[in-house]
Amino acid sequence: MTLIRVEDFHKVYHSTVAVQGLSFSVEPRQVVGLLGPNGAGKTTTMRAISGIIPATRGRLVVAGHDVATEPVAAKRQLAYVPDDPHLFDTLTVWEHLEFTAAAYRVPNFAPAARALIEQFELIEKRHTVAQDLSRGMRQKVAICCAYLHNPAAILLDEPLTGLDPRGIRTMKQSVRQRAADGAAVMVSSHFLALVEDLCTHLLIVHHGKSLFFGPVEEARSAFAGMSPDASLEDVFFHATEVHPLAVTSSSQTI
Repeated sequence: MTLIRVEDFHKVYHSTVAVQGLSFSVEPRQVVGLLGPNGAGKTTTMRAISGIIPATRGRLVVAGHDVATEPVAAKRQLAYVPDDPHLFDTLTVWEHLEFTAAAYRVPNFAPAARALIEQFELIEKRHTVAQDLSRGMRQKVAICCAYLHNPAAILLDEPLTGLDPRGIRTMKQSVRQRAADGAAVMVSSHFLALVEDLCTHLLIVHHGKSLFFGPVEEARSAFAGMSPDASLEDVFFHATEVHPLAVTSSSQTI
């Protein structure tokens, strides 16, 4: 089953067009890097898939559930970690996991929750309230909560913000493992080295339009004049500055 499907997605804020005609889909075990300059429509797309904002036009589907007509069923299959996750200041790390388990009706959540806070090195902070945590630790709590209900689709917006090198390695390992277990993952990041190292596919957007969508190894050949050994940074700047016209994969489905 296709786990994330976006069909002719448009989003307009008053007179501002944020996204126009975006279509793509993500299959199980794929990690898609969502790239684009500031204001390209990346966060808008993730927030719409998550059901936080409504589409102006188009259809968004998560694990077979239409986000507009089946919002609760879609959200049960999805996790979204924004670039600046807001926690409950007076809840402890463990209480955040308890709250998440109750919201998603996760039975016998304690073993999975304990494994997550061990993985992200939060055991010693499990009784610490969120307002006393560092920026990186708050990020880790948000990720643990996102993973707890074992979502089929995972959206991560700038997931490395505030993480130290060990945290970055743990984050990358967790994404690879979730994908290997069958999840569809989308990662939005300005750290191109992370995307190149972690992602199997790319979606490059600019001014709300798709410039490229497909496997990472095909990105270099999608734009005329690119060297076969060009870096992802070279591809990104060529796509968004030299060749800012839409160049997409033939099927729009990975």
